Amino acid sequence: MERLTKAATEAHAAATDPGSKAEGKYDTRSLEASYLAAGQARQVEELAESLRIFDTLALPDFAPKAPVDAGALVEVYLKGETAHFLLVPAAGGMEIVHEGMAITLLSPASQLYRKLLGMSAGDQLEMPMLRVVAVR
Repeated sequence: MERLTKAATEAHAAATDPGSKAEGKYDTRSLEASYLAAGQARQVEELAESLRIFDTLALPDFAPKAPVDAGALVEVYLKGETAHFLLVPAAGGMEIVHEGMAITLLSPASQLYRKLLGMSAGDQLEMPMLRVVAVR
């Protein structure tokens, strides 16, 4: 969070610096810097919102044969390997490591999140080709 905030602040400073003023009609440094600053500021806002969500998030416990629902840690067999997905309300696509296990966060915007909902251990998908091993 600190690094993103610092980068956004620096990009904003570069965009508003008098030295960034266009020297000709094809000089777009200032415009490019302002786009970069806006994008980085948006990333900081999204990360701050995700942190607020995760500060209050309570993950439920799932019985071994329970269907996949929000908050589930789903172990799947995908492309010949075991993968783990955690269904969460934000920060989809982020990968975390917990107790040596790589876990990809899936948010409701993800098609895979929606496909996994309601599945149970032993169920399979064709696209992508995966089998649910366990729901925790």
